[in-house]
Amino acid sequence: MSSLALLILLAVVLALVLAVVIVLTMGCLAYVTHRHPSLTQPLTVAISGAGLLIACMALFTSRVVTSVVHEFGFWHNFCGP
Repeated sequence: MSSLALLILLAVVLALVLAVVIVLTMGCLAYVTHRHPSLTQPLTVAISGAGLLIACMALFTSRVVTSVVHEFGFWHNFCGP
């Protein structure tokens, strides 16, 4: 396998792991707010926590993709020299 194929495979596996982590985070936040109703509505907290996690991962992913694009030279293929 080429290094690009391995990189794509790694990205797919990491995306699946990230999806599992997001679902578990939403579940944990919903459980905590269900057990302690004084915090707030469980669904609101779960969705807010997942949104924050997705936003942080989007920033991290954009940095990784940018560095990979520059490393493999894809930038010159799309934008010229």
